[in-house]
Parts: sequence; C-alpha cells; structure tokens
Amino acid sequence: MKQDASRNAAYTVDCEDYVHVVEFNPFENGDSGNLIAYGGNNYVVIGMCTFQEEEADVEGIQYKTLRTFHHGVRVDGIAWSPETRLDSLPPVIKFCTSAADMKIRLFTSDLQDKNEYKVLEGHTDFINGLVFDPKEGQEIASVSDDHTCRIWNLEGVQTAHFVLHSPGMSVCWHPEETFKLMVAEKNGTIRFYDLLAQQAILSLESEQVPLMSAHWCLKNTFKVGAVAGNDWLIWDITRSSYPQNKRPVHMDRACLFRWSTISENLFATTGYPGKMASQFQIHHLGHPQPILMGSVAVGSGLSWHRTLPLCVIGGDHKLLFWVTEV
Repeated sequence: MKQDASRNAAYTVDCEDYVHVVEFNPFENGDSGNLIAYGGNNYVVIGMCTFQEEEADVEGIQYKTLRTFHHGVRVDGIAWSPETRLDSLPPVIKFCTSAADMKIRLFTSDLQDKNEYKVLEGHTDFINGLVFDPKEGQEIASVSDDHTCRIWNLEGVQTAHFVLHSPGMSVCWHPEETFKLMVAEKNGTIRFYDLLAQQAILSLESEQVPLMSAHWCLKNTFKVGAVAGNDWLIWDITRSSYPQNKRPVHMDRACLFRWSTISENLFATTGYPGKMASQFQIHHLGHPQPILMGSVAVGSGLSWHRTLPLCVIGGDHKLLFWVTEV
C-alpha cells in the first residue's frame, strides 16, 4: 500500500443543498448498484451509485437520484433497514431519520405511489445516533443528549429504555448476536447491553473526553474504535477495558469514527468543521501515519461503501467520495 497522504476527493456528486448526513446502505439490497441516502435542511434523498472500481463500463461514478422525501426539518441522522430490497416487487425502501425536532421518522417507500412515514416521539433532547437491528429490521435503537438509549418497535412503541450517565453519542448493534447493543457516552464510557436481560454486561473506558463517536468493527467484533478529544482510540475487548492503541489525529477535536466494512485494520476519522474546512483522514493500523488525508468545506457525515475501500462525506452542496487501498 503506497503512502498517499493528501489529496482531493476521487469523485463528487452535486446536491441541491448543504448535506448534514450521508449513509451508504450497509446491507445487500438485491441490485448491483449501491443505495445511498443523504439529508439536508428539510429533505432526504435516496440515490443509487456505481463506481468504476466495481463495474468495468462505468467511468468514475454513475449516480442517479431515485426519490426525494420532503422532511420539513433538518436531518441529523439516517439509518438503513435491512428490509430494503430493490429486487422485490414492488421494491422496498426503508430507513429512519433523526431530526432537529428530537423526533425519529420511519420512512417506507416502493419508489412509486407508496411513500409513508411514521413519527417516533419520546426523546427530550437531540438524538446523536440511531440504528436498525441488522437481522430482522424490526427494532430501532437511538441515543440522545437526554441521557437515554431507547429501543423502539416499528409501531413506534418503546420496548426498552436505558438511563445513561451522560449524553449518548453512538449506538451499534452486534451484526450476529442481535441481543447485544453497544452504547457510547460523551463521558468516555462505552457500555454493552444484553437486550434480553435488559442490563449492561461490559464496559470500556476512554479515559479522555469528550467522546464524540464510537463504532463496533463488523469484521472483528472484539474491536471497538472511537474518537475522544483530539485522538482516535481502539480497544480489544478481550484484553482490557482501556484502549490498546491511541493516537492524536485532529488538532481541533475529532468528530466521527467509522470502521471500514471490509477490513478490520482500516478506519476513517473526521475533525470538526474549522473556519475553512474540516479534516478527513483514513488510517490503517499497520501504518504510523494516516494513509489518506483530505479536507472538506464544512464536511459532515461519514460512511463506508459496503464492498469497496471507499468513503463518502457530505459537504456544501456536494457528496465527496475518497478511494483508498486496503
């Protein structure tokens, strides 16, 4: 792998508005293209993109908007449902959003006449993370500044409620053992909950604050990564409740941490949007320095492609895509 430190995005897609959040669909969706969702000040766009890295007859990126959903309020978070399928008849698009009005909206569409959404209310402060259970897609977990983690069914009924010691920043579901949930708090504690017993079973400590984002590695679920203060931190939960590995990365405080979906050694971090731009870095655990560094005008959101070493970030009227090598 060559050291290719600083460069521009490989591909860009123009958007009609500032992009607050962007998420690739992490699930197999029954089509060769990749579903992507991004949210702005009052809408959510569902699109399809294909890259030259996966299709020989595509030059660069091929992007098509499938549907724009009016949202009416700023979109803060997006989570895809595993029930989304493009090869069913009719197709099913299912996702939920968190918004500036502290509500969750669950959208269902067949990309034609059926476009429905349901509102899930209960949080009393901003929602910082939300996720569908990855197997059946019948439950949604959310964490908030209101010091709670809540589990909802698709009817909008809360089926579990955990009181946290500080704002909840990230929530992740175990990819296989769907009774296990990881919740990261701003005070630096990451707890794992058993949803059957409805209690915490394990905790990790970052020893530095504020913890802004944490992510469970899907390729190796013994690994957890996070950003706190200016550093990224990585735990091996079989070895210690303290980080095995950490490094300062962002001068202006780190903002987001995401593991690649295809390698347990590859991850990306972002810094806070500064006066000019926010910093974006891709790291490989075998390399002392970031293997890729970019900057994005008012960057926000961060998501990895399901099968390629490719990241997307939202920007000012743009989606920006970076490609690296594994």
